Amino acid sequence: MKQELVHIALVVDDYDEAIAFYTKQLNFDLIEDTKLSETKRWVVVKPKGTNGCSLLLAKAATDEQNTRIGNQTGGRVFLFLHTDDFNRDYNNLLRHNIAIVRPPSEEVYGKVLVFSDLYGNLWDLIEPKKK
Repeated sequence: MKQELVHIALVVDDYDEAIAFYTKQLNFDLIEDTKLSETKRWVVVKPKGTNGCSLLLAKAATDEQNTRIGNQTGGRVFLFLHTDDFNRDYNNLLRHNIAIVRPPSEEVYGKVLVFSDLYGNLWDLIEPKKK
């Protein structure tokens, strides 16, 4: 038996604004941007160099969905981004004025910091310790 987590839906306010943030500031790849209707698109981004899970950028379509933008997990860290070069990616966050919520620290599992995306969702940036 094999199962695989393929996409995580991230509720956003605007497709183009979200695409710009993830591709130009976090350096993700735009995998797909397909128009499904006058108001809905299928937009997928993922970190460079991975075949793993991607983000499905889903524009809020209802008042209830709008309340979830930037806080899909009640204020907890939502997404965990592993990196092979912590300093490169930390400096990229600084260069793009991305909010660092918790500064870099060395933990038993590796280097980590918490940053906030353009909507306020919290992310861990982690460079795991080499085994």
